[in-house]
Amino acid sequence: MLSIFINLVLQYHTNMSLRKFCIYIISTSLLISCNNTSEMKYKTEELSQFFIVGISVRTTNQNMQSQKDIGDLWTKYMIQNLGANIHNKVSDDTYCVYTDYESDANGKYTTLLGCRVKSLDSIPAGMTGIIVSPSHYRIYTSTGKLPDCVVSTWVHIWQSDIKRKYAADFDVYGPKAQNPSNAEVETYLSVK
Repeated sequence: MLSIFINLVLQYHTNMSLRKFCIYIISTSLLISCNNTSEMKYKTEELSQFFIVGISVRTTNQNMQSQKDIGDLWTKYMIQNLGANIHNKVSDDTYCVYTDYESDANGKYTTLLGCRVKSLDSIPAGMTGIIVSPSHYRIYTSTGKLPDCVVSTWVHIWQSDIKRKYAADFDVYGPKAQNPSNAEVETYLSVK
């Protein structure tokens, strides 16, 4: 593996900016560590409007700020068992929603971590509720070690030329995501 890395450094360092090179190396290593992302197959689906209640943070992908902010959000959500405080849940699946995009993947956006609910009539103190508008989605299934396999899917999306809508994108952590060394997570990408 080290020889592959050294060859990549020698091959690409003169042709790419440092930032792009780092993204390339990270995505390559993540693609190797996850078992389903080499082809990045997806299905499509139209979804109707639905509601999410949870905790949120405003962040950006610039300078890797989102990794810290979203990591801190997950830590708070899990340590305080906040999902247990959400009423009228449709299921116990945890949703990580990316919405309110300022522009595109390079601008600011809001991440909300919570559960899908029947309505926004009962929002616990310290939480917020959002409406996810109807949209057409590409659905990617990531399998492997968390969070690597989900990050790998997002790196693929960021490096692609997919015509994104930048409305609300989200990851769904359901029953198959309970084993962090062999999880299955669905990523819904709103597309035009």
